[in-house]
Amino acid sequence: MTRRRLYVDITLCMGCQTCEAVCEFVNKERRIRIYEPLPGTYIPIVCRHCERAPCIEVCPTGALMRDSEGAVIVDGLRCIGCLMCVAVCPFGAPSMSSRSRSIVKCDACQSLRLQGLPPACAQICPAAAIAYGTLEDISERIRARTAEILARIRLLRTPVRPFLGVVP
Repeated sequence: MTRRRLYVDITLCMGCQTCEAVCEFVNKERRIRIYEPLPGTYIPIVCRHCERAPCIEVCPTGALMRDSEGAVIVDGLRCIGCLMCVAVCPFGAPSMSSRSRSIVKCDACQSLRLQGLPPACAQICPAAAIAYGTLEDISERIRARTAEILARIRLLRTPVRPFLGVVP
């Protein structure tokens, strides 16, 4: 099966928290959080299902593993709550569940993916800041978005000639 990935474009996130709400609705627990490091700057904190996931490597019980599509998932029955995965995650994705006393993290909406649907956050994000797709799809999106940002920067740097009232 083709491996799919989550991609978050922080330049598009407007901090509406729609992803948090739909995640909590679908999973009965919020597995994505919007972080605001500076006023008006929003970063969705969500598992990126790393190619070499450090959380899988440090888990002493093997509670973290990959599913058939490559998403990193947690077996709550095997998790002992040691927080090693929390310590090594570069994205701050895993957190301790107050209900189950084990780690919870984004599993890219495994229940939806089994039905052939993308993760809820990617489906519902009104700013299209969260995408889900193959590496080729995501790479193309990144290239297009980078080109758009560079074009805007170039437009802003273009010197504006003052209008002197004379039309050539």
